[in-house]
Amino acid sequence: MGISNSHNLMRPPTIEPRPYGLRVSLRALDPFAKLCGADWQRSHWYTTAALRDAAMVEMSRKHEYSRPGDRPALVFTKVENLVASRGL
Repeated sequence: MGISNSHNLMRPPTIEPRPYGLRVSLRALDPFAKLCGADWQRSHWYTTAALRDAAMVEMSRKHEYSRPGDRPALVFTKVENLVASRGL
């Protein structure tokens, strides 16, 4: 499927391999799972492990607008595409 409005891309498409990933999923018994489904997850892919790790720190941090006692409702898991990163 083509991109209808390429000017809306956050960054231009690239053919560089992105073997280092970050899987974002919901905690067990999270009420949001009623809307998204208990098996909801999203993967973000990066060209280097350092970029992935920096993104993980940023995504999982406590935001300025969090209430006292709030804790992140998402689970962040590092993943790696071994074929792309190590040629296996």
